[in-house]
Amino acid sequence: MTIAIIGATGQLGGHTIDALLERGIPAGDLLALGRDTERLTALTERGLRTATLDLDDVEATATQLADVDKLLLVSVGAPGQALAPRGNAIEAARRAGVSHLVYTSALQAPTTILGLAAEHKATEELVTASGLPATFLRNGWYSENHQQDFTTARETGVIANSVGDGRLATASRRDFAEAAAVVLTTPGHEGRAYELSGDTAWSYEEFAATAEKVLGTPVRYQALSPEQEHEQLLAFGLDEGTAGFMVALNGNMRDGALAPTPVDLARLIGHPTQPLETTLRAWV
Repeated sequence: MTIAIIGATGQLGGHTIDALLERGIPAGDLLALGRDTERLTALTERGLRTATLDLDDVEATATQLADVDKLLLVSVGAPGQALAPRGNAIEAARRAGVSHLVYTSALQAPTTILGLAAEHKATEELVTASGLPATFLRNGWYSENHQQDFTTARETGVIANSVGDGRLATASRRDFAEAAAVVLTTPGHEGRAYELSGDTAWSYEEFAATAEKVLGTPVRYQALSPEQEHEQLLAFGLDEGTAGFMVALNGNMRDGALAPTPVDLARLIGHPTQPLETTLRAWV
């Protein structure tokens, strides 16, 4: 059985490769597809099959996938520009006759208010239309997305944003990767969608308290209005588009888009998701 990973040179792809190897999949049965040639070289040295990926060339990608049984399609592509490369990957998988496609989507993609999820919902629709047997891993938020908040807490003692009382059910990227490895190596997942998030949702007040405990220095959370945050981001040097994107994303968080805790992730991986404090301690 050959398992291919599109997006293998990214962080989630890398963790998934580690998890597959830990589950006993021979390195030679893994095909790593990505654009980072340095990381591909490192994977080749570990015994994996590798290839440079060009999703603009559907036929070439289909050729690369010719002997692939299962494909993990990590949600490649920049926000607002991701549907075309993902669509090309799906078409290439269809032409190659891949027997099972696993796609990393977004938490509650069909119904969420999360602005980032629109392209994930559209991608799921493309997968369904392709007729490929598929599984949707609707990933929530990575705890690692908040490493800069922890760095700011260490440097200034203050974390400020407009998330307010919004809660975030984060888990480590390693947890999400382990779930992907489980789905790729065990039967019965075709036609299913898993809502994946951390076991516990935390607020920024709780994040600040956890950071204070880990650092041993005072840390407080300062809730900003969206307008205050927008001005702060511009003052930090962000352009108008990026500042607006961040304020909108934090508004989604404030409104609970990333708070659900359906515990599908813990069920899949067979153990609790990594607690926030454990993740923060790894950053000290």
